[in-house]
Amino acid sequence: MSADGVARAALLLVALGEDEAAEAFRHLSPREVQKLSAAMAALKNVERSAVDDAVCGFIEQAQTHTTLSLEAGQYIRSVLNRALGEDRAGPVVDRILVGGDIGGIEGLKWMDAPDVAELIKNEHPQIVATVLVHLDPGQASAVLTCFTERTRNDVLLRIATLDGIQPAALRELDDSLTELLSGGVAMKRRAMGGPRAAADIINNLSSQHEESVIGNVRDYNDELAQQIVDEMFNFEKLVALDDRSIRLLLKEIDSQVLIVALKVAPPELREKFTVNMSQRAAELFIEDMEARGPVRLSEVELQQRLILQVARRLADSGEIVLGDKPGDTYV
Repeated sequence: MSADGVARAALLLVALGEDEAAEAFRHLSPREVQKLSAAMAALKNVERSAVDDAVCGFIEQAQTHTTLSLEAGQYIRSVLNRALGEDRAGPVVDRILVGGDIGGIEGLKWMDAPDVAELIKNEHPQIVATVLVHLDPGQASAVLTCFTERTRNDVLLRIATLDGIQPAALRELDDSLTELLSGGVAMKRRAMGGPRAAADIINNLSSQHEESVIGNVRDYNDELAQQIVDEMFNFEKLVALDDRSIRLLLKEIDSQVLIVALKVAPPELREKFTVNMSQRAAELFIEDMEARGPVRLSEVELQQRLILQVARRLADSGEIVLGDKPGDTYV
């Protein structure tokens, strides 16, 4: 997003109010939250015309519900507390409003993947694995792609076999990273790692990297590799969702994203989505698909991952169920 786009988005969030802004933040990455929050903090003497332009079709609501009269720092602190929780929001607010740094592992969440990779590339693979399980799966997979295939496979295997981290060891690691990042923050610890963590990260890798890391795990332990595969939910498996879940998913994703994602999908999956659209919407969707020119496979995979992220979010909130597990009972 351009600097102008960030500024306009900041205006819109401020105009919408704390509840709506907090809800929007829940769907953004840490770096997106950081950029928008910084832009919101910089808002001063905002002209009415600027707000009208930012909210566009929502101008009438903005005129009656705008909250631009709030003190920026107080507003941002309230929004971030609602969106991230006080534990995560505290250091973020301090960084944005006071100019401080976030240290330790938490600080890595606000860095670009190549920068994180550069910072930890010389660490032991076990240390790298420990760091990555504390990051968002998407960010962790992006960091992994910066490493060589050998290192990537080694780290992923260690993530899959990681069954917990001693508090003292984690504290020592966090202190070391804090020193490197020149900051500090208190974090709550929790055991992480295992097949599910590995699966979440692999789901964000390209198909080529996916095959390599799973093959490496299978060479080490075939049963462990199968556990990871069972935890993964690829795009084609969306065909197993019931119609209600597909309709909920359609409400959350852009049609252009779906068009690209279905470019190489099997016919039954395409039909799964179109039969859950209105007749007119399905006709337009099919026309757009047929009119769409060639698309890079990497772009198709990217859009599929975006849809899977939405599906997992809906699953985590209990709105849909992704696949059946042994022993599942429906009531």
